[in-house]
Amino acid sequence: MANLTLSIDGGLLKRARIKALQEDTSVNAVVREYLNEYAGSEQSREAIRSVLELAERSEASSGSEGRRWTRDDLYEERTRWPRR
Repeated sequence: MANLTLSIDGGLLKRARIKALQEDTSVNAVVREYLNEYAGSEQSREAIRSVLELAERSEASSGSEGRRWTRDDLYEERTRWPRR
């Protein structure tokens, strides 16, 4: 694991340490988690874009009107399921 040196205001560090103690963690863990999310955010956005593109290209459909189920329709369907 690599080390990182940051220059930040002393008051900010003090407030961060207090908050980290209240959350039963450390400033180091908070920064590590933030950087992990920050660095991985492009991968997450790309994955979301891929899923949305796939959904747009999909030919699956509920028809032009879409599905219109009533509560009674759903209950009736549920009562047909095999019970275990």
